[in-house]
Amino acid sequence: MSVTLPNEEQLADVADRLGFNLSPEDVKSFQGLMQGYVDAYNAVDLMIDPIPEITYPRTVGVRPPVEENELNAWYVKSTVEGAPEGKLKGKTVVLKDNVMLGGVPMMNGSSTLEGYVPNVDATIVTRMLDAGATIVGKAHCECFCMSGGSHTSAQGPVCNPHDPTRSAGGSSSGSAALVSKGEVDMAIGGDQGGSIRMPSAFCGTVGMKPTHGLVPYTGIVPIEITIDHAGPITSTVADNALLLEVLAGSDGYDSRQIDISVSEYTEGLDKPVKGMKVAILKEGFGHATSQPESDEKVREAAKKLEALGVTVEEVSIPMHLLAPAIWAPIGLQGLTQTMMLGDGYGTSRPDLYVTSFMDFHRGWRERADELSETLKLAMLFAQYCDDEYGKRFFGKAFNLTKPLKAAYDAVLADYDAILMPTVPMTATPLPGPDASREEIVERAFEMLNNTSAFDITHHPALSVPCGKVDGLPVGMMLVGKMWDEKTLYTLGDAFEKSGDWTSW
Repeated sequence: MSVTLPNEEQLADVADRLGFNLSPEDVKSFQGLMQGYVDAYNAVDLMIDPIPEITYPRTVGVRPPVEENELNAWYVKSTVEGAPEGKLKGKTVVLKDNVMLGGVPMMNGSSTLEGYVPNVDATIVTRMLDAGATIVGKAHCECFCMSGGSHTSAQGPVCNPHDPTRSAGGSSSGSAALVSKGEVDMAIGGDQGGSIRMPSAFCGTVGMKPTHGLVPYTGIVPIEITIDHAGPITSTVADNALLLEVLAGSDGYDSRQIDISVSEYTEGLDKPVKGMKVAILKEGFGHATSQPESDEKVREAAKKLEALGVTVEEVSIPMHLLAPAIWAPIGLQGLTQTMMLGDGYGTSRPDLYVTSFMDFHRGWRERADELSETLKLAMLFAQYCDDEYGKRFFGKAFNLTKPLKAAYDAVLADYDAILMPTVPMTATPLPGPDASREEIVERAFEMLNNTSAFDITHHPALSVPCGKVDGLPVGMMLVGKMWDEKTLYTLGDAFEKSGDWTSW
C-alpha cells in the first residue's frame, strides 16, 4: 500500500479541515517539503511486518446450518487441535468473535467486517492451544461489542438457552449461550462495561473479568485500552480458575501489563471459607431497573455464604451510584476515537498492531449506516462532545476513577470481597424485528448499573449463578482486591458446592 505525494487540491482540503489558512503558494511549498515523508512511509511499507507466526493447523471456518445453530450463537465452526497434553487437554473452547484466530473469519458482530480473515492468532489462543485445548470456532457477539443485550449482531439475535425469547446478554452473547447449553466446555469473553459478567448472569454461567492487564489483549479487537479486558466463561468455578491459569501473564506485547501479579488460581479451590469476610454493597441493590425478586435471590445467596462460616456485613459506598456516569465519557469517546476513527487501535500504544485488521476495518466509513443503533448513538454523542468540548470530559472522568477505586479499596481493606447482584434483573425479552430504536437502546444498556464500575477501577469481578427467578438465572457478583482472583474463586467455589443453584 504505497503512499503518494498529495496533490495541491488534496493538501488544501487537509489544511482547511485542520483550520490552516494557506495560500496556493503555501500549499505548493508544503507539498514540496513532504517528499521525504513519502519516501519514509514507503520504506516502512516495504519492510516485513513482524507479527507472530501461526503454529497450529486449523480447518477453515464454516457457518453451521440453522439446525446446528439453534440459539444463533455460532458464527463459524472450525477445529484447531492443541498440544497433545496440558492443563486444558480434553477441553473444548469457543472464542468470542472479536478474538483473532488466524485463517478463520472474524466479523465482531458487524456486517462491515464480514470477509475479514485475521493473519495472526491472539496471544490467548496460542496459550490455550499450548495447554492442549481444542478450539472449536467463533461465537457471535454484539456489533463491535456495544451492547449488554444480545440483539445487535448483524447476524441476528442470540437466544437465551433458558428461554429463546429472552436475551442471552452481551456483548459476549454467543460465548455464554454455548457454555450454558453445554455445546462447549469453555469460552472466551471480553468485558469493557460488563460483557463477560452480564451474559453469564443471564445465561447461568461463571464469568470472570480479571484485573485489568492480567490477561493479554494482544490480537483481540480493542475498544479502549483502559477498559479492555478478556477472560473466561465456563459452567463451573473450577473450570474458570483453570482457564484463567492458562490465560494470565505478560506476553511482551500488551502495554497494559505492568507489574502484574499471577497466581495458580486452582489452588484457591476446595478451601474452607469460615472466617472470611464479605461486604454486601447497599448501593448494588434497589436500582430503578432492579427486579425485587432478583435482588432477593442475591441476598439469599449471601445468607448461604454466611451459613458456610463467612462473616457477611452490609456496607455503603455512595460513589458506586456514580460509576456508570463516570464510565460514559471513557467508554463513549474512547471507543469512538480508538475503535472507530482510530481504525481499531488509535495511536500512542506500544502494542502489537494487526495492520491487516486496520486496513479492512477502515471500510466502515463507506458503510456506516450498517452499524448497530447502539454504536451509532455512542459515536454520534461522542463526536458531538469532542467537537464542542474536546477531551476534557474523558480526562475528568479518568481522574474520577481514582477516588472511585479508593472507595472500593477502603472496603476491601477490611473484607475479602464485595457482593452485589451482577445485573439488576433476569434476562429481558429480545426486541422484535420491528422494535423502535428506543427499545433497542433500552434493552442494550439497562443492565450496566453494577458491572461498569469495575472496568474503570480495574478490580477483578466474578459472576456466579445463585438461583433462578421464573426459570431464569440470577447472577451474584463478587468483587475482589487487585490481582486477588484466587480469593474470589475460593468464595465462588465454596458457594457453588454448597448446593444446586438451579433448584434455588
